[in-house]
Amino acid sequence: MDQFTLNLLFVGASFALYIGIAIWARAGSTSEFYAAGRGVHPVTNGMATAADWMSAASFISMAGLIAFTGYDNSTFLMGWTGGYVLLALLLAPYLRKFGKFTVSEFIGDRFYSPTARMVAVICLIVASLTYVIGQMTGVGVAFGRFLEISNTAGLLIGACVVFAYAVFGGMKGVTYTQVAQYVVLIMAYTIPAIFISLQLTGNPIPALGLFGDHVASGEPLLAKLDQIVRELGFNEYTAHHGDTFNMVLFTLSLMIGTAGLPHVIMRFFTVPRVADARWSAGWALVFIALLYLTAPAVGAMARLNITELMWPNGTDAQAVSVEQIDADPKYDWMATWQKTGLLGWEDKNGDGRIQYYNDKNAEMQEKAAANGWEGNELTNFNRDILVLANPEIANLPGWVIGLVAAGGLAAALSTAAGLLLAISSAVSHDLIKGQLNPRISEKGELLSARIAMAAAILVATYLGLNPPGFAAQTVALAFGLAAASIFPALMMGIFTKVNNKGAVAGMIAGLAVTLIYIFLHKGWFFIPDTNSFTDADPLLGTIKSTSFGAVGAMINFAVAFTVSKMTAPIPQEIEDLVESVRVPRGAAAAVDH
Repeated sequence: MDQFTLNLLFVGASFALYIGIAIWARAGSTSEFYAAGRGVHPVTNGMATAADWMSAASFISMAGLIAFTGYDNSTFLMGWTGGYVLLALLLAPYLRKFGKFTVSEFIGDRFYSPTARMVAVICLIVASLTYVIGQMTGVGVAFGRFLEISNTAGLLIGACVVFAYAVFGGMKGVTYTQVAQYVVLIMAYTIPAIFISLQLTGNPIPALGLFGDHVASGEPLLAKLDQIVRELGFNEYTAHHGDTFNMVLFTLSLMIGTAGLPHVIMRFFTVPRVADARWSAGWALVFIALLYLTAPAVGAMARLNITELMWPNGTDAQAVSVEQIDADPKYDWMATWQKTGLLGWEDKNGDGRIQYYNDKNAEMQEKAAANGWEGNELTNFNRDILVLANPEIANLPGWVIGLVAAGGLAAALSTAAGLLLAISSAVSHDLIKGQLNPRISEKGELLSARIAMAAAILVATYLGLNPPGFAAQTVALAFGLAAASIFPALMMGIFTKVNNKGAVAGMIAGLAVTLIYIFLHKGWFFIPDTNSFTDADPLLGTIKSTSFGAVGAMINFAVAFTVSKMTAPIPQEIEDLVESVRVPRGAAAAVDH
């Protein structure tokens, strides 16, 4: 059976499962659409949360960014994991105790202001839409490769699949679909990693194999990798080369952005009790750890495999020949990925070989001149393809490649569904029912939610055709927006006496400043070539657009406290409400909608 047929079998079987679950768990009420009837077990919710969380950025893109940068991109792991600790300790149980359906509803009630609720809706939609762009980018990459079609066609097909199961199932359908997707994606991520770890180190546990010895050379794996990348003019893999201040801000932005993401917070509204919200966060961390402990090994081992394929006889010998790439089955993956437009090479000097090295390094430029090289000839290696291509690079069996196809799509689609649900809930429940038409029927509210979700899919698909970066980088921008706008409002709503005017002013200031800073670096509304700065040469010192969310959060807090001090204090009943939310007793009854 050829590889294309295997891919179709794995992807088709997984999609049939997801859509079948969505039909079985179809939401019949607003309670089931928004909060799955508040009857989800903490372990089930933890698994669904992990799938919701481990998006295309985690599954497809993160290991690729680590592979080609090394230690400096470990910030993705530290920030995203640390954010869950904040979420479990500071937000999840209190928000569940409040007994509402959406984040915007909590902000509107806590700050006794429909304006605050509307500003929260805007913040939520901006952050979530930016996040969905990253997911749709991953969907396009995965579908493009495994259906052997263009990236654009893959993205359009993926949008149709998301529409099919997210629009009809709501939170109830999405929850149980995400449990199935977690099982698929974690198997798809860890099984190839186990094979590759055994090949390179003899250790079946990738996280331990990363610190083991390289079987072929007898050297420590990381030392071997450091040696090879240095010889090709790249930065040492295990050393810190970036700006420490920006690295700290980026990690902080990811942490507080995690704790402020609406589609993740919504998951904690689905459990029966407050204690279950904490347990859900704990179980989610366990399930997430299985992938996050494996990701650094995947990145390092893939980088070593790729480098050795490009220099099969060592970096002091000749590079791989064009003839070998065309004829040797070990290199078939390159021709397959070339069709997607995400991998490319060019024999610039006409010597029949493809030299892969850092042509910006001064020492390598001297070596290149002596050898007649005319620049790096691996001209395009999109970071988002690394995990999906990894089993092919390592020459693993066809069924493993098919499994990874299903896993990559599961990761991208599960998070896309959660984000779209958050957007549709904000529009239908907070905007339409909360403000425009409070008397709308339950059937009408469900219809408006589904229409809003369909519209969000169309916008995200359009923007996904020209994303502002790799999947993980685009997602990092969304985390910055959530960090600057939603997280401070939630924290102040639970632990302070900030009033409505302060909260509104803070959210507007945090969102506006962060969004402008991002647009200045990534282009206005992410339109290419409309930017004034780049992350290589940022506006403020060394602060990149992906790191600015932490600064935006500080601005939010500062503005909110300042305005609150200058205006009337919160009413006594709101002060009593805040105190009751913080008292560790049973969850408040859900409000009948």
